[in-house]
Amino acid sequence: MQVETARSAIDTFMSAFNASDDNYVTDLLSQALTSDVVFWGPLGRSEGIAAVEQFVRDIRRHPAGTGTMVRCSAVDMPDEWTRYRWVFTTPDGGPRLAGTDVVHLRRSLIDQIIVFAGEIESSAS
Repeated sequence: MQVETARSAIDTFMSAFNASDDNYVTDLLSQALTSDVVFWGPLGRSEGIAAVEQFVRDIRRHPAGTGTMVRCSAVDMPDEWTRYRWVFTTPDGGPRLAGTDVVHLRRSLIDQIIVFAGEIESSAS
């Protein structure tokens, strides 16, 4: 049951990237995130739904065009921490980015997000 709750919050968060209109982004994020969410993104640490919303809106305005963000793995949840893989693709075969997010849940909402964008390089052994 806990995995279903996590999957729902994650999928609602991911749907904000694909909202049909910018006006829906805030509502979707409010359904998925705590008001004091801590976001560790590519540009560092920020707090609050407004900070996550700015990140989402920046992705939605990708120079190559409006892209699509999808969860492309199962949700792996050992206790209150969860991880999943995602992929972002832009129209017409444009840039593609994949990564992994690690999220923490509190009261069925995401209160921390750590974004790992890109692939991890193999170690030289």
